[in-house]
Amino acid sequence: MKVYNTLSGQKEEFLPQGDEVKMYVCGVTPYDSCHLGHAMSYIVFDVITRYLKFRGYKVKYVQNITDIDDKIIDRANKLGIPASELAGKFTDSYFDDMDALNIERADIYPRATEEIPKIIEVIQGLIDKGYAYPARGSVYFRVNSVSDYGKLSHRSLESMMSACSVEMGREKEDPMDFALWKAAKPGEPSWASPWGRGRPGWHIECSAMSLKYLGDTLDIHGGGQDLIFPHHENEIVQSESFTGAKPFAKYWLHNGLVQLGEDKMSKSTGKLITIKEALEKYSPDATRLFVLSSHYRSPLTYSEEALEAAERGVERLLRVISRDDPTGGKGAALEAESYRNQFIEAMDDDFNTPQALGVLFDLAREINEAADAGIGIDKAQSILVSLAREVLGLKLPRIISLKGSFKISGKLSAKATVISSKVNERVNRLIEERLKCRKEEKWQRADEIRKKLAELGITLEDTKAGTDTTYKRVPSEESLENLMKELRIDS
Repeated sequence: MKVYNTLSGQKEEFLPQGDEVKMYVCGVTPYDSCHLGHAMSYIVFDVITRYLKFRGYKVKYVQNITDIDDKIIDRANKLGIPASELAGKFTDSYFDDMDALNIERADIYPRATEEIPKIIEVIQGLIDKGYAYPARGSVYFRVNSVSDYGKLSHRSLESMMSACSVEMGREKEDPMDFALWKAAKPGEPSWASPWGRGRPGWHIECSAMSLKYLGDTLDIHGGGQDLIFPHHENEIVQSESFTGAKPFAKYWLHNGLVQLGEDKMSKSTGKLITIKEALEKYSPDATRLFVLSSHYRSPLTYSEEALEAAERGVERLLRVISRDDPTGGKGAALEAESYRNQFIEAMDDDFNTPQALGVLFDLAREINEAADAGIGIDKAQSILVSLAREVLGLKLPRIISLKGSFKISGKLSAKATVISSKVNERVNRLIEERLKCRKEEKWQRADEIRKKLAELGITLEDTKAGTDTTYKRVPSEESLENLMKELRIDS
């Protein structure tokens, strides 16, 4: 098994320190709703965690929450509410989004505001060793006290100075020195410290939390590529200077960024699609498939066409796993174990999910061909479902049959699978009207009905056996009634 290590700039054999893989991933700063860029990062590390467990490793996964930050303070002040209230609201929203995307919870979610004693301990240790200095109530790290600063981003000190915003304060010894502790300002939350009241700097939070919960050396440190410099670069020098242990992390894994047009998707620019907005139109499985269709280190460009293609891919898998075994579990069976081995080979090569997905779709195609030829497919279906669920985190339940040819996609929870008779009647009536239009060759009206139903979360697919109907979400009775009125269809 090989992983690409940002620190070395090449793929390396994955050899963790022990049976338990210690993994730390930078979490959210909860001052607004999460967007698809967050979805990409946390889906990627969810799949990495799932795959490590699939390969027999134990994993201790820590993901922090930066619940005190300039952006949180600024927005809370504008809204006239405490920073803790704003951070709490959007932390809850973050967990709602992660649950909706079927992202398994990390083992520990330390919050910066709850780790102040450890943060102060690390800062004081850096001062005692000469790596940091207090100045006017703040504390700064001496960048020129370490010789290998820049080893993660592979940049010179000069290029790093031009690449980042350097705040030149009178109290700083050097413009590249960065804050470990920020002196209190009016209207900001603050905590007592040996240097006066203040709050932690961004970078020191992650060092303190990873050291506390995972020890001096991590196996994997992850995050987005936008964190390589300065955040992760600063984490390295803080942590290694404090502990004296090198490396701070054996493997640095960084996911690519989601692009919206030519720009990075981010809260600060306002150019984003929130996770909640995406899930109003697309299923969680389609969102995961959209992310995993690109290698995790590559940039990912958002488009409705790409997500619609992912939705169709999910529906293809759903149809395959819902097929009945033509032999009833008897007779010759499709041999599918080689696909499982190909899947593992792809994932062992730096978590190559596009190639792994290609293996699953090849298996799906062979399942269809085998079923059409009257060959047993139960074992092949089981392999397909177990890899998709266990490793890639797709829900892919067996499709639940309803009245007629109705089906429910993997997006719906068990509680949502009850469809009222009124909804069923109105959907049936709309489908009947569409079929009537098709027979009368009123193609434009038939297509309009299909598109309107799709907007409500109901997908129609015409097959030789009739019309298959898949619910991505269950529409309200009122929305269906309004649609029938709009289309002038009698109930």
